Amino acid sequence: MNPLPKLYIGNRNYSSWSLRPWLFLRTFGVAFEDEVIALDTPEFRHQIARVSPTLRVPVLIDGDTSIWDSLAICLYAADRWVGSRALPPEMRARAMALSITAEMHSGFSALRTHCPMNIRRRRSSYELPDAARADADRVQGLWRECRQKFGAGGDFLFGAFSLADAFYAPVVTRFLSYAVPMDSVSARYAEAIMDLPGMREWCTAAVAETWVIEATERIGA
Repeated sequence: MNPLPKLYIGNRNYSSWSLRPWLFLRTFGVAFEDEVIALDTPEFRHQIARVSPTLRVPVLIDGDTSIWDSLAICLYAADRWVGSRALPPEMRARAMALSITAEMHSGFSALRTHCPMNIRRRRSSYELPDAARADADRVQGLWRECRQKFGAGGDFLFGAFSLADAFYAPVVTRFLSYAVPMDSVSARYAEAIMDLPGMREWCTAAVAETWVIEATERIGA
């Protein structure tokens, strides 16, 4: 019997890159194991060097195949287990889903910097710098456009859950953690993401973690 693939992840409270493939695999029912390698600890570099050539999480080990980078893991999983369900079936919707996933993967640097993922944090208000506010506005504009054009079949960006939702799920947690104002479409979408069984499982585990990254905790304090 072949062992299950294993996903190495960072702290659930902080590691947005880890959440994306983890949620993708979990929501699409892929059987896998996971292991947390705590970020910003003396042991991290030694532990991650055993499995990741980039010394970063996440990394997926499937037999003798190693896949690093969150997008690469999800695309591999789509080929290996998930199939066409990973993206919306209609060509225009697929093109949009791939475009916004790539934009999330490579962009929104100000939002990442000023609102790092910190699931345990809850603020009543937080004044975003202009660049981060522009990123947040761009994200919500994308959400509105996807929901309006392609979201009629369900509660997610393209109706059914897809690769794009896995990539924007950490942004939902950021908006909630830093009290970023959301329009009604975005708020309903955020609720749908947070109601996913996989998100509830991830967030419960994140709150129970005891690791603290002080530099992240100081942002917006």
